Amino acid sequence: MVLNDQIEINNFFSFLAAMMLAYQPIRSLANINISLSGGLAAERRIYAVIDSKNQIINKENAKKIIINQSNIKFKDVNFSYPSSKNHAIKNINLEVKGGSLTALVGPSGAGKSTIINLIPRFYDPNEGNITIDDQNLRDISIESLRKNISLVSQDVILFDDSVMANISYANLEASKEKIIEATKFAAAYDFIKELPNGFETMIGENGVKLSGGQKQRVSIARAILKDSPIILLDEATSSLDTESESKVQNAIMNLTKNKTTLVIAHRLSTIIRANKIIVLHNGEVVDIGTHDELLKKSGVYKNLYSKQIATN
Repeated sequence: MVLNDQIEINNFFSFLAAMMLAYQPIRSLANINISLSGGLAAERRIYAVIDSKNQIINKENAKKIIINQSNIKFKDVNFSYPSSKNHAIKNINLEVKGGSLTALVGPSGAGKSTIINLIPRFYDPNEGNITIDDQNLRDISIESLRKNISLVSQDVILFDDSVMANISYANLEASKEKIIEATKFAAAYDFIKELPNGFETMIGENGVKLSGGQKQRVSIARAILKDSPIILLDEATSSLDTESESKVQNAIMNLTKNKTTLVIAHRLSTIIRANKIIVLHNGEVVDIGTHDELLKKSGVYKNLYSKQIATN
């Protein structure tokens, strides 16, 4: 067209310049659809959670819990998960005395974690009642109940923040000295000091920059810092090596003195030290007693104990 004098050469170069300038914006415009599709997919997942109805709510005029002895009682408790027709636990009647260490043992699927999860009201029983110092949990405000409970589970929840922030989450008013003391009790201080920025090291989403054992020790330090009267331990030492486990076990024993502790454990050290052991099988309590008593009278416990010895 330039050769045929249909357009001037300066107009041709202006067209080329405009085309090159428009290339990137047009390309970005084409990518908007991809970003929008991803955002809409995320929005559907988020609002599915936000819009879901919370099944565990405070009763009208719910009272704050008053902890005296921190005795926990289960009376005729039955529970099944919404996704299952079968009972996870059934006909549970047990008492955990204040200031004692009680262990829950049994094969996988026996209902140990279900019992632990009912105490902070992650779920409510289908039938029966759970009380703390004769106060029905359904009559207590959820916030006041959970303020008096420390939970350390197998699935540690950590935030994309510093180590210091993750531990102090349990007690926002705690001093740095108290936080450091808690990490020493949890055998976490040494590895935290070796991190690039010590206590100010960012650990990534859900603690991705830490090993499984390190995450559990941070979680245990958080529970120690909270210093609550009721402590729930769900395989709290499952990811620790032998040396760290020994340190944490000693710390847990100091932590749980004069406090009500309910622990799920397969480790011999925890089982033997318990004031009372509750043996579960197929969602039911089959035996209750001390370690020595159960070795004599409980076939289920003796079998579990024998397997534990064989693997150690």
